[in-house]
Amino acid sequence: MNLSFRTTSPNEVKEMFAVRARTREHGMSLEQLAEIGITPQSVTADLVSGKVTSAACFDENVLVGFCNGDRETGEVLVLAVLADYEGQGIGKRLLARVVEALREAGCARIWLSATTDPAMRAHGFYRALGWQPTGETLANGSEILILV
Repeated sequence: MNLSFRTTSPNEVKEMFAVRARTREHGMSLEQLAEIGITPQSVTADLVSGKVTSAACFDENVLVGFCNGDRETGEVLVLAVLADYEGQGIGKRLLARVVEALREAGCARIWLSATTDPAMRAHGFYRALGWQPTGETLANGSEILILV
């Protein structure tokens, strides 16, 4: 395994959607993402404009994980790592890079939405890294966590 980390390029959006669809928990297809307004075109536009910052992990030249954050709102939008690459610290490194970029962009509040189900990996993952629930929830039942 030859892992490398860098900023995601807008021309890698197609690969990002492929990774997102193949994650172990909470994978979403192109169609499911489009239903909530997330399309390759919208993500590309957000990356090109600088509204969204994105970090990626590659094994050789294959995208195996990525994390996106909104520089305007401070929201970590997505963290996705392929199942075969879980447990190697990739998610932590990607998340740290995006959090750093959001801080550099001046975001006072860095937040994300995550499942309330303790059986899901994301539930413990974020809490172990210092993310705290705010008591706020979204319409889909996800809770808001902030990094303190």
